[in-house]
Amino acid sequence: MYQKDNMRQFDGVWALILTPFHEDRSVDFTALERYAAWQASHKPQHLFAVCGSSEMTSLTLDERIQIASTVVAGAGGVPVVATANLEPSWFAQVEEVKRMESTGVSGLVFVTKGYGNDQDRMFTYLAELSTHTQLPVMLYECPGFSPHKMSGETYGKLVKTGRFVAIKDTTCTMPLIKEKIAVQGESSVLQANIPYLFEAYRAGARGVCATPTTCGAQLFVKMWDEFSHGKIDEARQTHQHICLLDNAIDGGFCATAKYLVKLQGIEMNWYTRGSHNLNAQRLKALDVWYEWAKDAGIMK
Repeated sequence: MYQKDNMRQFDGVWALILTPFHEDRSVDFTALERYAAWQASHKPQHLFAVCGSSEMTSLTLDERIQIASTVVAGAGGVPVVATANLEPSWFAQVEEVKRMESTGVSGLVFVTKGYGNDQDRMFTYLAELSTHTQLPVMLYECPGFSPHKMSGETYGKLVKTGRFVAIKDTTCTMPLIKEKIAVQGESSVLQANIPYLFEAYRAGARGVCATPTTCGAQLFVKMWDEFSHGKIDEARQTHQHICLLDNAIDGGFCATAKYLVKLQGIEMNWYTRGSHNLNAQRLKALDVWYEWAKDAGIMK
């Protein structure tokens, strides 16, 4: 649970949560709780349930609520956040916020809802929705709701309301990343782009929230600890390993991430509700990469 008056608690690694499915594509809640505990065992600062990597737009509201509750149960005290504004209407979103609060999450996440072409509307919408919760709120430039990008000016205005503690930045260019860092104040700009992760840390980003954390959170925790303790050369090398992981799961994510989780000992099907279909060749490639990562001491 988050503590009041400690903004640095929002720094660090926000490990994303996948949604395991049975063969009929119903949610496998037993596997989910086991996976959440495994993610928490890597000691990230936060777990992010009901996110893009969770296939959140393919889930019903009831499924999203139960997923958040299940992850909280498996997290062992690691703070959990979950997206809470996916319903189509304003009134439904207000109710969604209340229901998500009741799951025991420590914070809520609001997506920018496709208002990227009208920054004033984006600000008003997010600021007003935040008045319906007492929990800390993280912002999420989710590409699934394009246009989704938030300007540095808008982010700075939202931070000044005192309701928003972090943002998952998906602009993927250093000038736009730096634009938000310049106005982050006591909040935490979290980087989602892997190639620029090390450079973003050097520029002042205060954490990471990226797809490969679903199956390699331990590497991100290692890099964050190294960077935070001034071990810059070690952090740079770990970033190189993270880039290799990112490339390994690219093309077929999030099915590839689910399969890599299974290779690490957590029973999980790679089924998704999307069109992913990992053929024998793709699975073999992941097998080979994982064996190399173990031999290199990158993964266990």
